[in-house]
Amino acid sequence: MPTVEVTDLKDGDFLLDVREDDEWQAGHAEGALHIPLSEFVARYGELTQAAPQDGPVHVICRSGGRSAQVTMYLVQQGIDAVNVDGGMQVWQNAGRPVVTDDGGAGFVL
Repeated sequence: MPTVEVTDLKDGDFLLDVREDDEWQAGHAEGALHIPLSEFVARYGELTQAAPQDGPVHVICRSGGRSAQVTMYLVQQGIDAVNVDGGMQVWQNAGRPVVTDDGGAGFVL
């Protein structure tokens, strides 16, 4: 499965967060698209509308398990998708910003 390290992500890379609502509300990467794994199939169209045509979909969750499932599904659908290794835990530990919906400082549940 294609994977990428948090440290290899650049500002502006397309990020899909598949964590559940409570995790998202506690804190997320600014600009990420949020579609919880539990709603992913029903909301798949939101991703296809938002995803870049010329670059990968970087899929992230808390630690990498749920995002790996979504990445495998997307690759099977012919979408250029990569799993973010270590997820939001590594994101936060690497000093990348974690924000709430109102732009305040967030944290990873």
